[in-house]
Amino acid sequence: MWRLNRSPDRTLLPCGDSAFLVELPGLAAVVAYYRGLTGAGTSAGVSAPPGIIDVVPAARTVLVTFDPETIRPSEVRNWLESAEPAAGVSGSGREVTIEVSYGGPDLAETAQLLGMSEAEMVTLHTGSEWTAAFSGFAPGFVYLVTTHERLRVPRRNTPRTAVPAGSVGLAGEFSGVYPRSSPGGWQLIGTTTAALWDASKAEPAAIRPGDLVRFVEA
Repeated sequence: MWRLNRSPDRTLLPCGDSAFLVELPGLAAVVAYYRGLTGAGTSAGVSAPPGIIDVVPAARTVLVTFDPETIRPSEVRNWLESAEPAAGVSGSGREVTIEVSYGGPDLAETAQLLGMSEAEMVTLHTGSEWTAAFSGFAPGFVYLVTTHERLRVPRRNTPRTAVPAGSVGLAGEFSGVYPRSSPGGWQLIGTTTAALWDASKAEPAAIRPGDLVRFVEA
């Protein structure tokens, strides 16, 4: 385990002989550090050194895998230490627009939890700029965060056994879209016909970590 000298709040853990896990203090730090490594969601043309295979953000960590035949672990450590966190820049980088028909089964209850009308909640959801923080749970499912906490709500006490594909939901500080039918406990506020995952494409995921996402009312 190493503390990165230039950033003592980052902890670097080796994962076998071909990966490092960087632990960070929180989700905002993960997003900024991931952008610093990749340039995702910013105007910077950042590229990883040869031999880096993948950079995978999560809620509190960033996993970096590499080919030890191409790049030495010490070079990877130096790259991870020299990376500067990058804040998102509105209007730059890759943007994704998702059309939503608001009227999900939890819309009224969620608005009540938030202390606002349904119309006010929809306006706030569409008026917020969302950042794709990390993916998980199911192929194409991305955890989206925004710059305020006015849409923070608890998960449902009892999860549904089947949430329809295209359902748009809120849970904790996140918003997200279910790419396929699956169990889930998020508050469902709307639906979209957008395809979030298409395995036939070279890039199957419609939303990738670092993307800027805007919801618009259909």
